[in-house]
Amino acid sequence: MRFTKMHGLGNDFIVVYGEKELPANAPELAVRLCNRYFGIGADGLVYILPSERADFKMRIINSDGSEAEQCGNAIRCVAKYVYDNGLADRTDLTIETIGAGVQPLRLTVEDGKVRQVRVDMGEPILNGLDVPTTIDANPVVGHKVEVDGREFAFTAVSMGNPHAVIYVDDAKSFDLAKWGPKLETHPLFPRKINVEFATVHSRDRVDMRVWERGAGPTLACGTGACATLVSSVLNGLTDRKATISLAGGDLLIEWSEQDNRVYMTGPAAIVFTGEAEA
Repeated sequence: MRFTKMHGLGNDFIVVYGEKELPANAPELAVRLCNRYFGIGADGLVYILPSERADFKMRIINSDGSEAEQCGNAIRCVAKYVYDNGLADRTDLTIETIGAGVQPLRLTVEDGKVRQVRVDMGEPILNGLDVPTTIDANPVVGHKVEVDGREFAFTAVSMGNPHAVIYVDDAKSFDLAKWGPKLETHPLFPRKINVEFATVHSRDRVDMRVWERGAGPTLACGTGACATLVSSVLNGLTDRKATISLAGGDLLIEWSEQDNRVYMTGPAAIVFTGEAEA
């Protein structure tokens, strides 16, 4: 199996092109190949597949073998892969995901290579039961959740996959490993949850750290950055356009008043290519 190792702000993926459909052993492959000691090492295994609705289809399997509905960093990697490898010759593309349907992308190209990708991430889902949570409210803002004697207030947002955004004093030093897995699997979240811990510094800048469902702590999460911006607007903390600063770098996120859609702009990078036993 030929692959390309890629990352979006340090959120890294094993990208595979050429399959007609998702292989039956993809979950097993993801667990083995994403292992950072006995495999290639990555947060997820990404397949670029044919689509009847868009230019390409993306399927992403987390490092634990579960499938993610959507991934903002992975979709930028897919866009760079197909353009840089001559599989697409346009700077406006569409990519199908199982969580957000057909997503339009606009590529910024320099010297024949993609440098930035602007992705239409779709409209945020704010109804609690649809995120999903077990909370019948729309939106779910500042809802209390208790784990191990500590109470958190979260805002629930789905960007094709579920997120709980929690505001803390210092996101950079927050103990992700302690609280992330306990919140991810809390009974309030029937399909588990991605958890973002955020600190707002100004109307246009937020620090965010993430515990990703099925992957654990990652250096960046595109859908999480989008959810954080939406949550921050709902809580009156930021404007509708802000820079979300992640451990791996910055993403520019905008929640448009005109069409209610969220737009994400950021980079993607190729690390190396190789072959692995499939």
